[in-house]
Amino acid sequence: MGMIFNGVAYPEAHSSRESDGAWQSVELRELRVFLRLCEDLHFANAAEGLTLSASRVSQMIRTLETRVGGRLFDRTSRRVRLTPLGSQLRQAIASAYCELESGFAATREAAIGLAGEVRLGMYTPSNGGHHLLEIVKVFQDRHRRCRVALVDTGFAREQVDWLRRGDVDLLAMRLPFLAPDVTIGPILSCEDRVVAVSAAHPLATRDSVTLEDLADCAVPEVRSLPTELEEDTVPSHTPLGRVFARVPTHTPCEALMRVATGEIVYPTVGSFVDHFRHPHVTALPLRGMPPSATALVWLTAGRNRKVDAFVDAATGVLEFAREPRE
Repeated sequence: MGMIFNGVAYPEAHSSRESDGAWQSVELRELRVFLRLCEDLHFANAAEGLTLSASRVSQMIRTLETRVGGRLFDRTSRRVRLTPLGSQLRQAIASAYCELESGFAATREAAIGLAGEVRLGMYTPSNGGHHLLEIVKVFQDRHRRCRVALVDTGFAREQVDWLRRGDVDLLAMRLPFLAPDVTIGPILSCEDRVVAVSAAHPLATRDSVTLEDLADCAVPEVRSLPTELEEDTVPSHTPLGRVFARVPTHTPCEALMRVATGEIVYPTVGSFVDHFRHPHVTALPLRGMPPSATALVWLTAGRNRKVDAFVDAATGVLEFAREPRE
């Protein structure tokens, strides 16, 4: 029964008790699914990232909506988007969920030491440098309950997206890489430039080439790489102002096959050609460009003890490798 005050009827004050009951019934995994779907805005993609079925993700979202008391997402056959209520919930819980997650991880690590996985992504093995396997070994020797998972990030998505969605902990990334929310760590490699060309290409007999020599050739265009990196690899214009033709390319292997057929030439570094050897592709020194470096990078806000430990192992291995030998 409600109450009457100054002639106005008020309903019984039970809403706070109902809210408490609804909150107590919420499961942490429902919030995890909700936050992942907020990032992906695609049920199948969210389900894949969570290793669940799309129907299970949909069911958990419906359950959470029932607990909240309103729709969190608008769904059509073409798109999924947050409702105002969904945006409010995301803003309210996202940082708290991250604190819970990191707090649990820190407590577990304090109890048993580093455990689980460190996921290191790279779109080509050459980004890891010559000392990557040694770094992995040193890290795993120090932290026996923790393993390194190497992830092929490919060219399908923007590289920083792998970090922002939590699909990798670090990237071995070619520089420059100017994402404002990313920290650039130790340098993994620094190599002179080469250009990969078909063995039948007219340039293949040269001892070396310049960008100007490549002006009449097509080069790969990788739209998922940062603009600053693509411009550093192959500037939009040659020093004399000639524009390069660009061919959309989706994987490193595809780039190499296009090189082999003579469709494109590929400015890169020597280790790329070593990793992706092809009998009909040769590499020529590319003069007039500075060396190209790769580095470990991570999301600044996503730094944790495992990232710190891996960076520490990498720093030690790389410093030892640079020391002069008697």
